[in-house]
Amino acid sequence: MKSTAFFVLVTAALIGVAMAAPPTQPATRPATLPADQMLTRLLRPGAPTAQPLQPVENPSALDQTTGKPVAPNFPMNALIREGDYLPDRVGRMTKTQDGQFEFTFDSDGKSLQDPPVIILPNLKLMQMEKVTDASSRDLKFRISGVVTEYKGRNYILIDKVVVPPDTTQQF
Repeated sequence: MKSTAFFVLVTAALIGVAMAAPPTQPATRPATLPADQMLTRLLRPGAPTAQPLQPVENPSALDQTTGKPVAPNFPMNALIREGDYLPDRVGRMTKTQDGQFEFTFDSDGKSLQDPPVIILPNLKLMQMEKVTDASSRDLKFRISGVVTEYKGRNYILIDKVVVPPDTTQQF
């Protein structure tokens, strides 16, 4: 009986405290305007609104080696002179959109701006295609060859190709 009386007394005290405390309300109230007034208010001219960005008037430049657009003030890659021999350069072979094979050099540690070259068809290219088709990974090649130039693009006639081994270290 005492525990029931205690329970009733505690419950009554809690109810009294809850009744005496002011109700909590948010510091700001949401807008309670009718929908048509809210729309009229939002569409009213003269209110400061954000303006869309204006288009930039700089036409995009084309990279002379790839023919693709580049960012404004982007440094253009210089072509490799015709007749230069490139010995033992490492890179990857990719296929261009028009179906030609292109060789993209890994960085040389000097200028870091070697333009990609189109690979001229010969037996070495055929060997590279076979190795690439048979492999399940992205291959690097070490090539040597003579560079030619035609209509602002460099081409290479490969005379030596090697697939260097992976250089991952096992610990």
